[in-house]
Amino acid sequence: MRYALLADIHANLTAFNAVLNDIEHRGGVEELWCLGDIVGYGPSPCECIEILRKYKHISIAGNHDLGAIGKVALSDFNPDAAYACRWTSQQLSTADIEYLGNLPNTLYRGDFTLVHGSPREPIWQYLISKGSAQENFSYFETRYCLVGHSHIPIIFRQEEDASCNLIPLSYSIGQVLGKRRMIVNPGSIGQPRDGDPRASYAIYDGDSGVLRLYRVDYDVGATQTEMTRKNLPVKLIVRLEHGL
Repeated sequence: MRYALLADIHANLTAFNAVLNDIEHRGGVEELWCLGDIVGYGPSPCECIEILRKYKHISIAGNHDLGAIGKVALSDFNPDAAYACRWTSQQLSTADIEYLGNLPNTLYRGDFTLVHGSPREPIWQYLISKGSAQENFSYFETRYCLVGHSHIPIIFRQEEDASCNLIPLSYSIGQVLGKRRMIVNPGSIGQPRDGDPRASYAIYDGDSGVLRLYRVDYDVGATQTEMTRKNLPVKLIVRLEHGL
């Protein structure tokens, strides 16, 4: 069976719809696996939650999901992110709040552990270096761990000597998830930060064991216009066009 690995949608409805359309164009999947931060930063939190819930899916909580419903302190966010969280909280319906509030910090599916940040700190830790990734292999027991949070598509692979190698994920090039343990980040749909503004996600084929990263063009200007209309911070608006 095939699974779509989605992370950091961040209330970017235009990007999310573009990714969903791309998934269907590629033959569809059995289930969506969402790695947190459905909301935050972007202009369409309610719509993104509504669309995600129409699909067969599993999801974990991200720091912005919890910040928007008061489950983590906004003092832990930078000023723009905190402002966006406060704005988001004012948009959410009772059903949205209940849905976000029931998301677990960690999920397990077969050979996979799903967290937003890291196995050690599921909500907050960024895994962006080999050192931090190497430490985290002792904090999960499955063969693979899926993470988001950094908005950067990447794989960390544990070698036979317990060292850690960094493997960049490249567009449409298959990566076999073999016997060695791995931590995998499919990048961000709603706010990429690797210098490529295209939405980022991956599809995992459980039969072949192959994961492929995909990048999807979307109308960045449409999202920016909606963010401007809703008075979201300028820095958050501008960064979308640069993928930073």
